[in-house]
Amino acid sequence: MVNIQKAAVIGCGFVGSTIAYTLMQKGTFSELVLIDAVQAKGEGEAMDISHGLPFAHAMDITSGSYEDISDAAVVIITAGANQKPGETRLDLVQKNSRIMKSIIREIRRVNCEGILLIVSNPVDILTQVALKESGFPKERVIGSGTVLDTARLKYLISEKLDVDSRNVHAFIAGEHGDSELAVWSCANIYGIGLRDFAKMRGYGDFTKEMEEIYHGVRDSAYEIIERKGATYYGIGMAAAKIAEAIVRDSHTVAPVSVSLNGEYGLEGLCLSIPTIIGNKGAEQILEINLSEEEMRLLKKSADELKEVLSQIRD
Repeated sequence: MVNIQKAAVIGCGFVGSTIAYTLMQKGTFSELVLIDAVQAKGEGEAMDISHGLPFAHAMDITSGSYEDISDAAVVIITAGANQKPGETRLDLVQKNSRIMKSIIREIRRVNCEGILLIVSNPVDILTQVALKESGFPKERVIGSGTVLDTARLKYLISEKLDVDSRNVHAFIAGEHGDSELAVWSCANIYGIGLRDFAKMRGYGDFTKEMEEIYHGVRDSAYEIIERKGATYYGIGMAAAKIAEAIVRDSHTVAPVSVSLNGEYGLEGLCLSIPTIIGNKGAEQILEINLSEEEMRLLKKSADELKEVLSQIRD
């Protein structure tokens, strides 16, 4: 039986440990199990994070094995090789797909019936690998997708227009990576169209700024990696938000990576699309009326990912 108050994090590097720390601060679960290929690493992270519990919420944080997560409601997978300076997310595909397959085999072995949240990169590819290897229903395998990219988009728009980022409604779709697209046709500030709001803030034509913002979103991971070697705070908060939507059954809309079965004319791959998330996982993929150019870019992104998927060796 699934324990809705229990989660697991597989992979205790920068990203995994940051997700665990964020979940502890939010008090999302009552039990959290950490697993790492290096057992001592998982133990150390569990000890360190647990020492902050007197300042946060009551919670049981332990390091364990796959047998300890058979009843976890959410299994967050972050394990994999890190993205190095100058390396694209897709460069990681071969080595990380092998790691993902080995993890999924262990999850199947212990008959875990929880929801898989894939964070490892390249996330859309590895979500598809996890779905295929697990044999789980597609709603139970979700990738963190472009949730972080969307937060970056909202932040950069808010900075440019000097407005609270929580009032910005916009999202990134497609690949979590170089072929992603900003869905400008839906972007608004508190219900006011983006271009109209920009005019209110003194911009005659916001096209150049929109291009700058898009490139800032797309290239931000490379910029951060170049400066500090890795990204983990933003994705830690993004993954925790998705996990929270699952455990609290909040029916949150977020552009997670999900398996497409004809939506937007696409199938046979996982791609980041606005989706309603609840305690069953990906409850409903939303088909939004994209512009003609946005549809072209979405299909281009899908084609690039399909090409990579065809190159993965079994």
